[in-house]
Amino acid sequence: MARTGDEQKNKKRGKMVANKKAKRAELKKIIMNKTTTMEDRFDAVLRLAKMPRNSAQVRYQNRCELTGRARSVYRKFKLGRVILRDLASFGQIPGMTKSSW
Repeated sequence: MARTGDEQKNKKRGKMVANKKAKRAELKKIIMNKTTTMEDRFDAVLRLAKMPRNSAQVRYQNRCELTGRARSVYRKFKLGRVILRDLASFGQIPGMTKSSW
């Protein structure tokens, strides 16, 4: 099990990412546009740097819905590899069976 503080911190990051996504995209669009003036681009870079770091998408980490494990999480199922294997072995996931030969 993951620490609950880590899970809560990640949820907080997820909310912040969702709230600031449009503003970040707008600033990045200004920065990447080569036709805007250098002053406007530089101002956009400064405003982007002043935004909270946790509002960046790369700071958000996928976690297992059941255990909170941060690594080896399958996006399609939102489960960690250990839990996914157990559920597949017991037939809890429709259409998935554990292979054996």
